[in-house]
Parts: sequence; C-alpha cells; structure tokens
Amino acid sequence: MDVLEAIRKRASANKFDPARPLSEAQVRELVELATRAPSSFNIQHWRFLAVTRKEDREKLKGLAYNQQKVADAPVVFVVLGDPRAHENLAHALEGSVKAGLMDAKAVQGLSGMAAGMYADPRAQRDEAIRSGAFAAMTLMLAAEAKGLVAGPMIGFDPDAVKKEFKIPERLIPVLMLPVGYAAPGNWPQKPRLPVDEVLAFHDGAKL
Repeated sequence: MDVLEAIRKRASANKFDPARPLSEAQVRELVELATRAPSSFNIQHWRFLAVTRKEDREKLKGLAYNQQKVADAPVVFVVLGDPRAHENLAHALEGSVKAGLMDAKAVQGLSGMAAGMYADPRAQRDEAIRSGAFAAMTLMLAAEAKGLVAGPMIGFDPDAVKKEFKIPERLIPVLMLPVGYAAPGNWPQKPRLPVDEVLAFHDGAKL
C-alpha cells in the first residue's frame, strides 16, 4: 500500500483481533518507522512505551476507563514527549555528524539556538506534544501500510499510567495507541469537511 492509499484508507480502530499477536520485530519496525517523523532541530522528543503482555494491557485497560480495545490489541503504545529533550540535542545529532551532514561547530550553534527557543517551559511542553503527535501519526500510517489498524486515544488517566508503569516524571503522555489486526465492526474512515471549508488562500479570504 502506498502512502496516499494509507492516508485515504486509515481509520481509528476500536475493534482488534485478540487472537493475532505482533512479534517484537514488528513492534520494533513500527517504532523505527515512527522515528522518521520530523521534529524541531531533529531533537526527537518522542519516547515509546510498548505494552505487550496481556496482564499489563489489562492493567492499562483499567486506567483507560475499561475500554476493551486496550486489552484486545496485541500492543498498546504509550507515546511520550520529553520537554527537555533539547538538552541532549548534541547526542541526537551525532548521526548527522557521522553522516557528514554537519560538523561539531554546527551542532554547537544549533544547540544554542534550541536552548534559547525552549527556555520557556510552555514552549518545551508544546514541542514535546507536537513532536509526539507527529511520531504517532507516522506510526499509524506505517501500521496501515502493513495491513494493521490503530486507534489513537486520549481517554486514559495519564498520571495513573505514569505511576503504574514507572514512567519518568519528566515525560508527558501524549496519547495511547493500540495497534494490531482488525476485528469485525470497525467503521471506515468517516467523511471529512470539504476542502473549501478548511482552506483559504491568502487573497483576502477569511478562515
């Protein structure tokens, strides 16, 4: 499936086949693809907790208002954002230096720029959530392309999830993302607003 077909076909799933597992290799590949998403300065604020054991998914279900999809999906990703990830930008850019895309001086300059841009904790939080959302969307499209379905959700207690799964305090739960094989009963992608309702060219028209 190409990316345009995946975009047009993808829908948020609520029904997963609990009898069809995903391998660790499949989970790893989905996350590797998700990390191809863009992020400011290539900081890569995202972190992923993959909840795969049945007993852990049952615990997670209880923290997600008992939504059955959390227990049925073979993996539930807790997508996290790190508001202070810019502090480790030099490490994040090591691969770019090794690839010859930039040198140490450029990394130092970018690190200084990022420190200034994200001095405000509100900007840190916004960027962590934004980058986490980019990564989650990329993971959803990757799942669709591989014949899987995903169902992004914010219906859970983030503080309880952090406590139960020992997630570091600095990380922000952006969303949860059950992924697996579809069971019967999922809706297709619902119709969207027409383009003319959501697009304005800068020619005097108003949004």
